[in-house]
Amino acid sequence: MNIKTNKKAEITIVRQFNATRDRVFEAFANVTAMAEWWGPAEYPIAVLTFEFVPNGLFHYKMDMNGQAMYGRFIFGEIRKPELLEFTNAFSDENAGVTRAPFSATWPLEVFNRLTFTEEDGKTTITMKGYPVNATEEENDTFAKAQANLKQGFEGTFMQLEKYLKKE
Repeated sequence: MNIKTNKKAEITIVRQFNATRDRVFEAFANVTAMAEWWGPAEYPIAVLTFEFVPNGLFHYKMDMNGQAMYGRFIFGEIRKPELLEFTNAFSDENAGVTRAPFSATWPLEVFNRLTFTEEDGKTTITMKGYPVNATEEENDTFAKAQANLKQGFEGTFMQLEKYLKKE
């Protein structure tokens, strides 16, 4: 596979959770869990497809104020409980890649690599993400959106934290 990347547009997000690495990783590996915590709190998702294997598809639908929006992951390397890779994109109802509804210059696909480390029963996720096969303009748009991306993932990770507190 020939993937063109631009590391200048890379984002890194680090977040710690008060849960074991196995438990945090399982929240990504389990369809019921992902349906509960993935995405913004105000826009719950419906999981359409969930294949947690390399090259597997996670396809979901969000209802955003009466308008349907779709997203998808294609999973890459999975090494339980230490590593998870996926490429995500906005999609249509058939999981085909589509342009983001909010920007004509948002990258079509973003690669994400999450590493999970544990110390004293607490797990740290380090997430690195960057556009793949993007134009210079798409890379610039992504790089300029880092503060918004971090804010968005903070909300998503707050959802994960709430999920992890349930027993």
